[in-house]
Amino acid sequence: MPTAIIMLKIDHRKVTRTAEVILDLPGVTDVYSVSGRYDLLVILKSESLDTIESLITDHLLKVEGIVDSETMFAFRSYDKREGGKAIGVD
Repeated sequence: MPTAIIMLKIDHRKVTRTAEVILDLPGVTDVYSVSGRYDLLVILKSESLDTIESLITDHLLKVEGIVDSETMFAFRSYDKREGGKAIGVD
């Protein structure tokens, strides 16, 4: 399943509320508060890259409080529960 990892810089006065709003968006499976130059890490999964692109541009990046973003796409998952075997992300 196509997966996007999105790193977000958030207005520091709005981190918690922004995370709550993002978690309710379609396709979002996880939202993490993280240390470093970004404030939130978002995992988004969908049936196609076209759908992910639409979810990111039409929904996620329109959430109030987002200052900057960086998006990465996962090529392969190595899942500990699967004994470290590669799991396709197609």
